[in-house]
Amino acid sequence: MRTITIEPVTKATDEARALVAELDAELMAEYPPEQRHGLTVDAIFQPHVRFFVARVDGAAVGCAAVALFDELAEVKRMYVRPSARGSGAAASLLVRLEAEARDAGFAIVRLETGDRQHAAMRFYERAGYRRCAIFGAYARMAPAKIATSVFFEKRL
Repeated sequence: MRTITIEPVTKATDEARALVAELDAELMAEYPPEQRHGLTVDAIFQPHVRFFVARVDGAAVGCAAVALFDELAEVKRMYVRPSARGSGAAASLLVRLEAEARDAGFAIVRLETGDRQHAAMRFYERAGYRRCAIFGAYARMAPAKIATSVFFEKRL
């Protein structure tokens, strides 16, 4: 049986940079720059963001963050390497992010994903997320910047 561990990462390690770069490469293939809303590596390692790496049998296979803003908790930079998809790493990451949001006093967690991320949307729906209205900073963006965005939320 495979062992999945989720560990907090508080600085930009080589593993963290590699995982974020892989996610960025996947998103670049699908969306123009103005429709990609991921945090940069520097923006990830700020006091209001909790970033985690998932390991399967010790090997780094995924990452995710939750940004804890004044008004909302938002899932950011959720990614699992293709070779580890279906391993439970993504579900373990999401459970940890939700726990972080709950522990910080949030009753709802939200996220934005792209309309071509079909597997991700199915994953979030299986995890109890439902489509919702635009929220936060996205509501102040030009329509062209969120043309491919799909918004979800889950009550914790």
